[in-house]
Amino acid sequence: MALTPQDVSRIAHLARLELQPDEEQRMLAQLNDFFGIVEKMSAVDTSGVEPLYTPLSAVQDVALRLREDRVTESNEREANQQSAPAVEDGLFLVPKVIE
Repeated sequence: MALTPQDVSRIAHLARLELQPDEEQRMLAQLNDFFGIVEKMSAVDTSGVEPLYTPLSAVQDVALRLREDRVTESNEREANQQSAPAVEDGLFLVPKVIE
C-alpha cells in the first residue's frame, strides 16, 4: 500500500503540521519505506511462535516477580482537587476543546 502526496497532505493537515513541498516529498518517502517494512514483517509466518513478555524469556526461564494487589494509599481526592479551578461530584471540569 503506497501513499500518495495527497495522503501525506491530508495526514499533515490532520496532525496540524505545515509541511513545505520538499518536506512532503521526504515524508512521503519515509512513510512508504515504513509501510514497506510493516508489509515485510506481516508476511512472516509467526504461527506456533508464543509471544514473549520479555526478551530474556527467549533464552532463559524468567520468573515474574508479581506483588500482591492491595491498596497502599488512602483516598486523597478532595485534597488533590483543592487547587482545581472547577470540580463537580468529585470530577475535574475542563473546557470543551472538541466541537
